[in-house]
Amino acid sequence: MSRQLIIAIDGPVGSGKSTLARRVAAMLGYIYIDTGAMYRSVALKALRRGVPFEAADQLTALAGETRIDLRAQDGTQQVFLDGEDVTAAIRTPDVAQAASKVAVVPGVRKVLVAEQRRAGDQGGVVMEGRDIGSVVFPEAQLKIFLTASPEIRAERRWREHQQKGDAIDLARTLEEIRERDRRDRERATSPLVRAQDAVVVDSTAMEPEEVARLVVMLTKAQAKGHQ
Repeated sequence: MSRQLIIAIDGPVGSGKSTLARRVAAMLGYIYIDTGAMYRSVALKALRRGVPFEAADQLTALAGETRIDLRAQDGTQQVFLDGEDVTAAIRTPDVAQAASKVAVVPGVRKVLVAEQRRAGDQGGVVMEGRDIGSVVFPEAQLKIFLTASPEIRAERRWREHQQKGDAIDLARTLEEIRERDRRDRERATSPLVRAQDAVVVDSTAMEPEEVARLVVMLTKAQAKGHQ
């Protein structure tokens, strides 16, 4: 493929964006950029420092003085917060909930969106989040809006935590998914919306590999059209 594209994958929590983005990047030889990890990193730092989630100015200042590095190591993505490997630390339910509160702060989003644009400017990237196609890279050559039913998304999230040995309740997970959906849709800055030119992919009844193959096929077709 002669031209390397920017692939933007958006969608609600638990829809499988990270799994899809990682797989597509591996299949195409692209770089995978997990924007959620960036918000989780700021959230973890805020939790550690005791910064209140209502204190928008403090959170914005915190984001501005934070260094987040995403590195590919042994086929997986490692996340470094100010030089510390926090790959596992940012994946707890507490940090996930905190990240959704941090993500509604306009100043934090402004700082991190600038970082995301810098990271993806050259193309050859798969970037996933809630507002990649609509805000971060509205000019992305391929936009995917990945979705699935709340029940399926809750079950996937629940299984993920079960595999890690985290004891979490399925009914509570579904409740949290619905609350996250509401918060993401209603936030004033960069709400979760489908970009007008995004391809909607409903993964409710699809296996991850099927979804990845579909997106790779769409990428190749799009690249041909851009030659």
